[in-house]
Amino acid sequence: MSALTPWRRTLPAVMALSALATAAWAAPDSSYRLRKPQDEVIYFVLPDRFENGDATNDHGGPALDSLVDGFDPTRAGFYHGGDLKGVTRRLDYIQGLGATAVWLAPIFKNRAVQGQPGHESAAHHGYWITDFTDVDPHLGTKADFKALVDAAHARGMKVYMDIVVNHTADVIRYRECPDSRCAYRGVADYPYTRQGGVAGAAINDGFNGEDFSKLKRTDWAYTPYVPAGREHAKKPDWLNDPILYHNRGDSTFAGESSLLGDFATLDDVFTENPRVVAGFIEVYGQWIDDFGVDGFRIDTARHVNPEFWQAFVPAMLARAKVRGIPNFHIFGEVFDPDVAAQARHVKVDKLPAVLDFAFQSAATDVAIGRTGTDRLATVFAADPVYEGGEATARQLPTFLGNHDMGRIGWFMLKARPAIGDDELLARVTLANAIMLTARGVPTVYYGDEQGFTGDGDYADSREDMFASQVASYNDNRLVGSSVKGPFSAFNTGAVLYRRIADLSKLRVATPALREGRHVTRAAGDKPGLLAFSRLLDKTEVVAVFNTSDQPLKANIPVEYSSVAWTALHGACAATAVAPGSYAVELKPLDYKICVSEGR
Repeated sequence: MSALTPWRRTLPAVMALSALATAAWAAPDSSYRLRKPQDEVIYFVLPDRFENGDATNDHGGPALDSLVDGFDPTRAGFYHGGDLKGVTRRLDYIQGLGATAVWLAPIFKNRAVQGQPGHESAAHHGYWITDFTDVDPHLGTKADFKALVDAAHARGMKVYMDIVVNHTADVIRYRECPDSRCAYRGVADYPYTRQGGVAGAAINDGFNGEDFSKLKRTDWAYTPYVPAGREHAKKPDWLNDPILYHNRGDSTFAGESSLLGDFATLDDVFTENPRVVAGFIEVYGQWIDDFGVDGFRIDTARHVNPEFWQAFVPAMLARAKVRGIPNFHIFGEVFDPDVAAQARHVKVDKLPAVLDFAFQSAATDVAIGRTGTDRLATVFAADPVYEGGEATARQLPTFLGNHDMGRIGWFMLKARPAIGDDELLARVTLANAIMLTARGVPTVYYGDEQGFTGDGDYADSREDMFASQVASYNDNRLVGSSVKGPFSAFNTGAVLYRRIADLSKLRVATPALREGRHVTRAAGDKPGLLAFSRLLDKTEVVAVFNTSDQPLKANIPVEYSSVAWTALHGACAATAVAPGSYAVELKPLDYKICVSEGR
């Protein structure tokens, strides 16, 4: 397919190919392909911070100054040397945690260093892409990526790629403000049909506000240009044309600027243009074709127009089906704890799922003891607002922290600075237990299982798993451990590693915890009792938590047919006290998981 072919012509062809027999693409043992998104436990990895499997690629080429090649393992915001070979080397460790899918931060070639003089940082995170068709040389090669995917698949594990369409690296400049960030200029004051504002000369004759391929001039708000020597900095080459960018200055992340503004100076792609739609369908479809990856996490999805996703998503699902991947998992980043905001992007944009920031916010508050347990019950009660209702909610990746906002351990320490070691471990354990038993797709941020807490968000939450040279990482307080860095953090005996592994394996072995309908049984406006059931066929699994520092006893409602009970974790009463009522007793900051097969 040509990258310039309008998507309306390419999509039917892709859909038709999906009717081909998938067995031709499948590995000899491809049963993992049949697992649904909600069957997975995801492990999210920043390859640069995970394991250094090949020191020869640390600089991404010849060793140059760190402000050129981006490698400085002593600075939190620079490359540290982790790579794809390192992830492959540690698949035993990841699988031992109970994870069934690995989500990799973007692996594409990036502009190594960006920022104003004196405030530079490097693209260790992977979101400053210049070449969407190749692997960043700091992380390895396409051969290394293929080896990783093949090794994961041989174990029955899936691999999810983190992709970006909203923006590229910062290459385009504006003549009006060459040395500083440009303020956002909106459509009303700077329409596409006038040069430099409503009083300017008429441009882009024939443009009617609908067919953006008719735009020929780029100077509606600013005068964009590509600096000399960087005319072909991006790949595919069509990405070097300034007409395919909004060119309106920095987003304020409010109103229309959320869609049309540059994301902190990053070049904002004109995703309304059919050339861009077709181009990205081809780019990311090729990664599915060539490597057989199992899903996409979509960065900054809320900052892209819905029509783009309405074309892109079905094209990717069709491409995956042709490749023998019937349950390709696509989930977008909608960085907002409001359920309505998340659900809008599922209903309107037609994203199959979004990262569940509403769960993250509520589960954190509940586990900290900052709010009543009804805070989380309210999130679950809103599941029907998603397109597809509760079935869609079961496919939302749930998480407790990430590379942007920080870690669950840091949230705990920030909210409770005087918290003791035992309580810190108990509350972080509770948070993980809630995530791994509730509806959704539990997602563990790398290092959380070793008790990483970090010092904040962004680079302060991206510690090295290998022995770090960053001083601010090495003095961090850990959850469940008194160890200080530098050290190699692949300890399968670490207390949180063992606890998360037990919960993950329990979830994988218990269909009701993956597929079951979620019913909240008890919650209150103060810290204390939280109970919910997962119902599947004749099975009821009830998970009960005590988020307070006092013991509790209570009767909770259950199904009337759930009479005989056994323990999956903790001490569970053998029988119901009466049909429809089950007695629970918990120590402070404890939980139990009980199952009845009597329905």
